[in-house]
Formats: sequence, structure tokens, C-alpha cells
Amino acid sequence: MIKHMRGVFRLKQHGTNIKKEVIAGLTSFFSIVYIIAVNAKILQDAGIPLEAGIIATVFSSLIGCLLVAFIANAPLIIVPGMGINALFTYTVVGSLGLNYKEALAVVIISGILFIMVAFTKLSVILTKAIPNSLKESISVGIGIFIAFIGLQKSGLIIGNSTNFVALGHLSSPVVLASIINLIMTLFLFLKKVPGNFLISIISGTIVSWFFGIVHFSAMDTGFISFHDYQKVFVSADFGKITAIPFWTAAFSIVLVLVFENIGLLHSQVNGMLEAPEKNGKSLKAISISTIICGLLGTSPSVSTVETAAGITAGGKTGLTSIVTGLLFLSSLFFLPFIKLVPNAAIAPILIIIGGLMLTNVVNIDFNDFTEAFPAFLVIVMIPLTYSIVDGIAFGFISYPLVKLFTNRKHQLSISTYIISILFLANFLLNAIG
Repeated sequence: MIKHMRGVFRLKQHGTNIKKEVIAGLTSFFSIVYIIAVNAKILQDAGIPLEAGIIATVFSSLIGCLLVAFIANAPLIIVPGMGINALFTYTVVGSLGLNYKEALAVVIISGILFIMVAFTKLSVILTKAIPNSLKESISVGIGIFIAFIGLQKSGLIIGNSTNFVALGHLSSPVVLASIINLIMTLFLFLKKVPGNFLISIISGTIVSWFFGIVHFSAMDTGFISFHDYQKVFVSADFGKITAIPFWTAAFSIVLVLVFENIGLLHSQVNGMLEAPEKNGKSLKAISISTIICGLLGTSPSVSTVETAAGITAGGKTGLTSIVTGLLFLSSLFFLPFIKLVPNAAIAPILIIIGGLMLTNVVNIDFNDFTEAFPAFLVIVMIPLTYSIVDGIAFGFISYPLVKLFTNRKHQLSISTYIISILFLANFLLNAIG
């Protein structure tokens, strides 16, 4: 068995061994395990039962890691991604009006489109067609949106009939617990404590118990139940496949998946691993995992930034990913505790992740207003419209306008015009409808 693994993953050629790969897999898992609770909580806002969301997240993470291990032999973490899950829940379901089963059908179609991109030269064409300022602004806008969601879940921001939003009630137990948890999470994160987000979820749940938000006596200690999951597994509804919102959602998901994964893979596979030959294969594995996510009942998977933790720990092959995937499967035994995790323990992680995504703003050229203004619209309109799709649309529609107004049409590609027209058409059709 051990000899077989060495041969399949070419450990000797990569200058590694089973011990190093296992340690790297453990490191990767504890750096990303928080996603189980966080993703399930966000999916719950789309109508997916919490326990079903947890199971779907675990299974999709397992399969995603196995795919990238055997197809690309790369030590990547493939799990339902932050940002894309917000797009699924708050835009596809919340703004575009699809239910979660119809949204899962969108994910499957997005996966098919993503495969067409990953297995052809379309990925290169799309990457060149989209201006860098818009790519970076999408990440920044989604980051602010995620932080906004975290602030809402913490109770620090509440709805207000006069000002739309306002500061929450600081005497509220949820707000107090969230503030304490945010301080603890920041400390663990800045001190670079291994598994910091996992520790913050555990400690945050305990703090929430102290404030009476969590009741451990209500913990279900029985075996894992797949009752709710049966309603979600392979439940995609293609009833609205001919509707404009369906394809608007699919197109937007593909855009985010392509940009996010290409950027991350370039820094991880080309940069940290110095193995560019694994880049294309990794993208293919992730594209296949997108369809599987739609079948399993969750938002699409991506290669995560936490992959860097495993690579830094010595991971060089797919064996690292297999170890990570199997550990995800074992986490199902902790499902009763995961179900107890409150918003007060989740919110600080969302806020910090949002802050991390904001760092992409430095890659936008604010000295050139024709680049800065469309990027600005994307950044502010995503959280203000509570829709990632609408925010992206404002940026893409305004970009060719500012270039044409300044006689810079040579900076526009045919693809840019097409994408802009599609977003404009969507707005017009929605207005007429």
C-alpha cells in the first residue's frame, strides 16, 4: 500500500515522503476546517437545512480534494469557497429570486460552462478580456460584502427605517459575545496560531454559552442523520433554465470561479510549488468539482488561500490533499457540536476574511480614473445593492463608457463589449419584466 502511494504520487521525484505529506495534510485541514460551520451557516440563509449544509460541505470538500490529488497530483485544498457561497445565497437566491434547488441547478450549469473554459483556451481568452482593475474590484467588493454579512450576523449592524442601517444594541448578549469573539479571533490570527479560526469557533461557542446564546444540554448526541440531507442531495431543479435570472446567475458564477481560481492557482502552483505543469490540470479538477457540488447540495468549490499552509508545511503532492479530504470526512463525527456553533462565533471570521480580501485594492490603478471609477462602482455597489451580480454589472457597463469618453477604445476588446452588453441587457429585461 505504502509502495503504491509512493508510485502514484511520485513522492521520490518530488523530494518528499509520506510523513511530510501527512503532516502537510493535517496542517491544511486545521487551517480550513472552519469552512464546515461557516459555509453551512451561509447555505442555511438560502434555505438549506443546517445539518444538510454541513454534510454537503464535508462531502464536496472530500471529493474536491480527491479530484485535485489524482488529476493534478497537487497539494491543494478544494472546498466550497467564501465569496462564491455569498453569491449563491444572497444574490442567486436572495436577489435573483431562485430557490435553493434552482440555485443548485445553476451551479451544475456553471460547472459545465467552467469545464468548457478549463479544458480549452477560453480561460486564457477570458483572463485577457477582463480588465485587471475589474477583476481585483470584484474580490474587494465581495470582501466588503462578506464583512457586512458578518457585521449583520453579529448584531453590530441592524436595519434602520431612517438610515437603512445603524449600530446595533451594544448591550445585546449576541453583540457582546461577538465583540469578545472578534477580539479573540484577531489575536489568534495576528499571532499566526495554527488552526486559529478553528480555535476561535470553539472558544466563541463557549463564550456564547456563557452569555446564554448556546445551550449544550440541547446537543444531539445521536448518530449522524441523513434525513434532511435526502431532501438536498441531487435535488437540483432546472425548471427555470429558460429564465434570464438563471443564466445571469450562471454567467456570474463562472466569471467569479474563473478569476478566483486562476489567480489562486497562479500564486500557489506556479509560485509556491514552482510546478506550472500542474496549473491546467488543477483548474480542470476544480471545474469538475463544481458540477459535483451542485449534485451534493452546496455552492461551488475553489482552491483556497489556506493551501499555502500545507505547502509551507512541506506538501508537494496529491497525497497531502487526500489526507485533508479524509480528515474532512472524519469531521462528521463532530456534527452535533458543529450544529451548535452560533452566529456570534461565525461573524468574526466573516469580518476578518472580508478584511483580507480588501487587500486586493492595492492592485487597482487609482491614478487612472477610467480604471478607478468602474472598479469603484463594483466595490460600492456589491454591498449596497446586496447583490454581487448587480455590483459586477455596474462596473462592466461603465468600463467601456469611460474608455470611449476618453478616446481609449483601443483598450477595449470585443469580449469586453460582449460582456458589458449582456449585463446591460439583463438590466433592461428586468426593468421591462
